[in-house]
Amino acid sequence: MSLLSRRRGGNGLEIWPGYVDALSTLLMVTIFVLLVFVLAEAFLSAALSGSNKTINSLRGDVSQLANILSLEQTKNAALETKLTGLQASLASARAQVAGQEQLNATELSQVTNLDEQIAALRLQLDGLAAALDASAKKDQAQHVQIVNLGKQLNAALARQVQKLQQYRSDFFGELRQALAGQQDIKIVGDRFVFESAVLFPSDSAELSPEGQKKIALVAKAINDIAKKIPPGLHWALSVDGFADQAAITSGPYKDNFDLSTARALAVLHVLVHDGVPKNRVIAAGFGANHPIAQGNSATAMAQNRRIEFRLTSAD
Repeated sequence: MSLLSRRRGGNGLEIWPGYVDALSTLLMVTIFVLLVFVLAEAFLSAALSGSNKTINSLRGDVSQLANILSLEQTKNAALETKLTGLQASLASARAQVAGQEQLNATELSQVTNLDEQIAALRLQLDGLAAALDASAKKDQAQHVQIVNLGKQLNAALARQVQKLQQYRSDFFGELRQALAGQQDIKIVGDRFVFESAVLFPSDSAELSPEGQKKIALVAKAINDIAKKIPPGLHWALSVDGFADQAAITSGPYKDNFDLSTARALAVLHVLVHDGVPKNRVIAAGFGANHPIAQGNSATAMAQNRRIEFRLTSAD
């Protein structure tokens, strides 16, 4: 029997390996599919876990955004309130500006009136300026005349002083002759100087008898000179009293000014009594001022206690 005849006439066990192969293949496919499913599930679980984390993170972000939104809404409400207040202030300011415009119109009218008054004042000032210019020109012309008159007056005064100087020399000459030999009388510049001790007792303004005689000689010299001086020449005999610097502690006089003035007046009264015209004699007291000797010695203080005579101009 041939091989083909045996296969065809066999008991059917020859097909079993084929089934086994098919089942093995199906099992392997099933296991592969299950493995793929398990792996897909694992990957999906991991992906879901990551998604959960992402979702939780997103939920936190959403919560935070909700809080931020709430804050922004609160700020927005505050801003709206502030905006409402600003709008009210703006409306009030606009109302005030409208009133200010009306006020400015009133002020503008006042300014216009002031401008008109200023213009009128300027016209008056221009008129005054013109008047001042004319007055200045007139004053300038008068000033020239005054300058000329001043020069003439100065020249006339110089001539009067020159004449008076001439008579002063004559007066000094006659008084020198009358008082020749008197050691206590001297000439200092244009003045005759009598030490007080020659005329007065100590701390007294009453002339001694010897002092009255000396003043009488001065009165005679003045009277003789007065006859020679022209009436138009204004002159006077100045009697000046001086004291030393020692303070007065007793007596009727308060200080050296009082004493020096009282002595000058006493001499003046004797001169008038002896015939010198009242309008030709003047008296003044200077106290301890203007000493002619320096120091505190007895000699210096005696020299500073004095009466001086000056023939001077009465102008």
